[in-house]
Amino acid sequence: MLSQLSYPGSRGAAGRCSPRPAEDPRRMRTRSRSADSFCPAVATVCRGAGLGAARKCAPPTCCHGGPGQAAQGGGAGPHGGLRGVVRGGGRGAQPQAQDSLQSQSGWVPLLLALLHEYTTSTSRWQPYFSLWQDFSSLDHPMFWPEEERTKLLQGTGIPEAVDKDLANIQLEYSSIILPFMKSHPDIFDPELHTLELYKQLVAFVMAYSFQEPLEEEDEDEKGPNPPMMVPVADILNHVANHNASLEYAPRCLRMVTTQPISKGQEIFNTYGQMANWQLLHMYGFAEPYPGNTNDTADIQMVTVRKAALQRAKSEAQQQLVAEQWDFLCQLEMVGEEGAFVLGWDEVLTEEELSTTLKVLCMSEEEFKEYKEQDGWEEDSEEEESSTLSNAALSRLKAPCKMLLYDSVLLTLQSYRSDLRAEQDLLSKEVYEKLSRREQQALHVRYGQKRILHQLLELVQ
Repeated sequence: MLSQLSYPGSRGAAGRCSPRPAEDPRRMRTRSRSADSFCPAVATVCRGAGLGAARKCAPPTCCHGGPGQAAQGGGAGPHGGLRGVVRGGGRGAQPQAQDSLQSQSGWVPLLLALLHEYTTSTSRWQPYFSLWQDFSSLDHPMFWPEEERTKLLQGTGIPEAVDKDLANIQLEYSSIILPFMKSHPDIFDPELHTLELYKQLVAFVMAYSFQEPLEEEDEDEKGPNPPMMVPVADILNHVANHNASLEYAPRCLRMVTTQPISKGQEIFNTYGQMANWQLLHMYGFAEPYPGNTNDTADIQMVTVRKAALQRAKSEAQQQLVAEQWDFLCQLEMVGEEGAFVLGWDEVLTEEELSTTLKVLCMSEEEFKEYKEQDGWEEDSEEEESSTLSNAALSRLKAPCKMLLYDSVLLTLQSYRSDLRAEQDLLSKEVYEKLSRREQQALHVRYGQKRILHQLLELVQ
């Protein structure tokens, strides 16, 4: 399975505890340049977007198979000088060039190749790039005015993720891309290959690239594989209840059905188990309620600390909370930028949240004993077998329920509006008058608030 990409530095890459790995990212809202690579008896390009079934398909049917050579990675393209200078490894690569292109994201070789190929009229990739023209179809929140982004998305976590993205893009361009272009004036022109174009290409890679996963034994030793662009394979749209998935093989990519598909029905891929905030942040769209069964809501870890401090009635109790928080940090259960992730049916960061609630609700004597054991204690049979499902949340001890309840209330206060206001916006007459951005932001906010209100009812 190919995995989802998130620009390093955004909330999708760090600062968020989430045990559910995404699978493969793809979203394309425009028509493919060609359907030649598809099996004509199985799939056909839909009008305007996506891929439809040309005949009835029963799983597992391969509805598309594309050669691995179709991918563009760092250094792909006909320009011999670019291939030798940019390519991040393999025959023809220059060691000094590889060193100069090292970055936190690992995307620089591909982005440099895209900068060159997109602005070269003779590039063999021009038919592919012509689908986007000026990238006006990319409507990620990073392209929204800051005021609009804050107004529509406050509380969702997306503005903070975008701020980190933009800061990292600026840093990467000024410290790596620009010096590299200036040292190769025969290939690059800073007046043509601008920061704005670079930002658009980052969004392009974020939304349309693939990434080959590492073997489990290599995950800790190696960094992630670099992204690659795979024309035609990226035409399928995403829904949580998808009916096909992409499989990676050494010499090809295969799109295989996972559900029966009727003739004329659209074939949907999955970009992974992704919440609406992730979909909007990285792909520019969100699924309307209740379509996204993978949607989540976050409670910032520091919000739970704030709720605990508010419950402390004396300076001594506040000092105890501070010590408990420091110990949780030592156990790597919490962090200043981390979040507890709540799904529709369970807490996805169950160990982190259950440990945090338990420790912050300990008395001074209980905490002293807990510290002496370095955070280890014998779990009861119930604790060992139980996940933080909705049923388990309703059985939490009263102090933990109260702390979690207060934390949810504080989280809901971070939004600009309440759940009732969102429900009013979803009425057909009002919703149809909203702009596309307002609609997508509404889907993100509404899903998160529904999950948070569900939690309030469970622990009330």
